[in-house]
Amino acid sequence: MNRHKSELYFLLILIAGIFLLTFFIFKPFIYTLILAMVFAAVFDPIHKKILVFTGGKKALAALLAAVLVLIVFIVPVLFVGIQIFQESSQLYSFLTQGGGAIDFSRGVGDAARGLEKFIPASMHFSVDFNQYARQGLDWIVSHLGPLFANVAKILVGIFVFLAALYYLFKDGQKLKKALVVLSPLQDIHDEKIFSRLELAINSVIRGSLAVALIQGLLTAIGFSIFGVPSAALWGSVAAIAALIPGVGTALVLVPAILFLFLSGESFSAVGLLIWGVTAVGLVDNFLGPKLVGSGTQLHPFLILLSILGGIGFFGPLGFLLGPLVLSLLFALLEIYSTIRKEHER
Repeated sequence: MNRHKSELYFLLILIAGIFLLTFFIFKPFIYTLILAMVFAAVFDPIHKKILVFTGGKKALAALLAAVLVLIVFIVPVLFVGIQIFQESSQLYSFLTQGGGAIDFSRGVGDAARGLEKFIPASMHFSVDFNQYARQGLDWIVSHLGPLFANVAKILVGIFVFLAALYYLFKDGQKLKKALVVLSPLQDIHDEKIFSRLELAINSVIRGSLAVALIQGLLTAIGFSIFGVPSAALWGSVAAIAALIPGVGTALVLVPAILFLFLSGESFSAVGLLIWGVTAVGLVDNFLGPKLVGSGTQLHPFLILLSILGGIGFFGPLGFLLGPLVLSLLFALLEIYSTIRKEHER
């Protein structure tokens, strides 16, 4: 009996050591593999339709689904990310070199004097806008710079992502069954956990984040049409602002409209106002319910905190991973509550 326990303990220690070693081997690709799992869950309905279209050929269907993700998501994200980095660098250089800071301060002063024509009270600004602008842009450049500087690392990451996505589409059900067999929980609880996690992932990605990204994209398009500089940069800010309860993209649109109006571009200001109310503002009302469906929904304020905290912890990918971690936490807590109630009966 003692020998049996010794063998069991030795085996557990050996498994723990090999597991730790395996973790360090896979560590450079952890985020990439997590993203692949997320996208495999989100695009699974499309993959199933492609599987029917190809007559049940799993390899071909998985390949087509992976290529579709590459074309629809990865290429546009890389393009927008590079554009945001370039615009941030240009604006940062403008504020820190030459007369950019002076011009920026003068522009703020002109805007304040313009507002005094409509607001009786005298307006005096003591805030150093240059300092805050430089700090914000410095953070963006410092985080996005290394990401786009190492082209080889990006290409390897994309290759690993697509390879993992392909095999998750092709052999995802086999992997799921293997995890169910290894899990000490009852199979019914394992299936419930998988279904709840999948529902949580779809709710976050297809819900609040999808609507916010669409609103940010429409904001950037509107800025480009009506002549607001650094459209991609401010569009990304608008996407984050769209998650703020009660404020949304107005946090970015209102200053832009005032900027155009006080610059003498009244027609463009009115056009951007109409664009913001119609194209951007109505997305949440009409498109939001269709994307979210009946999935698990998190409070917008919690999503905002998870995004900001996720960016601080994970880096740029925290915009996606932060809300996912939070949604998975609530899903697991719900599963725990269900299991606990079943044991109390």
